[in-house]
Amino acid sequence: MDVPDDKRERRFVFPSALTVLAVVTIVVWAVAFAVPSGVYRRTAQGKPIQGTYHHAPAPGDFVHRLGDLYLAPVNGLYGIRDPATGQVGPDASGTLYGSAAVFLFVLAIGAFITVVFATGALDRGVERLAHRLKARGALLIAGVMTVFSLLGTVEGFAEETLGFYGLLVPLMLALGYDRMVATGTIILGAGIGVLASTVNPFSTGVASSAAGISLGDGIALRFAMWVVLTAVTIGHVLWYAHRVRADPGRSLTGFLPGDRELAAAAEEPPELTGLQRAVLVTVALVFLFMIFSVIPWASALTGSADAAPYGWELDWSFAQLAALFIVAALLVGLVARLGEQRLSALVVQGAGDFIAPGLTIVLARGVTVIMNNALITDTVLHSIEKAVSGTSAAVFGILVYIVNLPLAFLIPSTSGHATLAMPVLAPLADFAGVSRALAVTAWQSASGWMNLWVPTTAVIMGGVSLAKVGYDRYLRFVWPLLAVLAVLICCFVALGAMAS
Repeated sequence: MDVPDDKRERRFVFPSALTVLAVVTIVVWAVAFAVPSGVYRRTAQGKPIQGTYHHAPAPGDFVHRLGDLYLAPVNGLYGIRDPATGQVGPDASGTLYGSAAVFLFVLAIGAFITVVFATGALDRGVERLAHRLKARGALLIAGVMTVFSLLGTVEGFAEETLGFYGLLVPLMLALGYDRMVATGTIILGAGIGVLASTVNPFSTGVASSAAGISLGDGIALRFAMWVVLTAVTIGHVLWYAHRVRADPGRSLTGFLPGDRELAAAAEEPPELTGLQRAVLVTVALVFLFMIFSVIPWASALTGSADAAPYGWELDWSFAQLAALFIVAALLVGLVARLGEQRLSALVVQGAGDFIAPGLTIVLARGVTVIMNNALITDTVLHSIEKAVSGTSAAVFGILVYIVNLPLAFLIPSTSGHATLAMPVLAPLADFAGVSRALAVTAWQSASGWMNLWVPTTAVIMGGVSLAKVGYDRYLRFVWPLLAVLAVLICCFVALGAMAS
């Protein structure tokens, strides 16, 4: 007998990042009444001075603090910090504490990415690469994973991968591989790039902003991680692919009826048009220019953090980068001859599609405003300072990585997680004598590692669904790699901490 829909047991669905952050906002506001308030003395640059923490009464009564809760999202966007009192409010005078610059930057990135994908150039480029290498299976896997990893490390390429299963699954089956090879190529290719982000605006960018440092700080360590971890990940997928091709019985997924017919249906895509080639060149130049504009070249080339900037350094931050990607979106639209009406619609659509990650940043920043106004941020920092006191720089870096693993599960949004965690982790790095860039690297590694397997992301669950691969099978495939990556990440973070 059929069970009525309203009587069926409802499956638990993990709440969205926005819902999690809304709950966190209320919980933090309530807990702030029980946490002792206190502050550190600070330098002229606003950095807390180790050993100067002391108790101080939290300003305002219950009604005042209820107002802080009510205005948390507003303050998270454009709250102003009063330099005299340290309090944040939308009508205060002082410096911007809210995340308006990063919010606009995310919308600009959204507009740019949407315009690029609307041209079809990036999709066609990957399709052409895949078909050109289809007679050489190992080179195909390595080539596609490298491209996806490169896109992941520079622009957070993740959800966009969902459109490639229809191409790569038939190709892998035609080459004698199984559906897991296609799944690993796509998910792990892009995922390892995001884990080892160099200038990815949604992880490294947001975290660097929250930590008060340049996007280019720490890029040398992150680049080394990207090269090594990408190579290890490609090696893992190639090892499994070779094993399955040699003995199909060792496949974790087996083969579905019709797989061979599906493989035969894969057709060669059309050649890249001149306009599409021009778009790809334009996109590459935009990201190269972005990397050039944010790297502190004097410090990077001399090895001295206090080196005077060269005259040709741009030292751009999020305001300039937001403008760059708005202009770049228009430039790509002009190169691709999209027309004024379609280009305008795509820019608006792209900004709208990225409202969700933008709002997670705003809500997370609102939580830090509540903590700041209740004078408990320094209390939390002081308690963690005592917990890690006496640890070496290497151990501290590893602890930052480990502590952020559960936070990454609860808040799968990298931008929301970064905005929430970095205001505490960045000054903690100062106390430990390591660079804030190291804290950013350790944080993003934890977030990226979790997002290679957690079932709370559309990239994982949507990917295994499109590939018709069981999630449990995917876990069996990926867990040896996860263990190796965790060890390598700890080594990199420890070495980076000792060198900083």
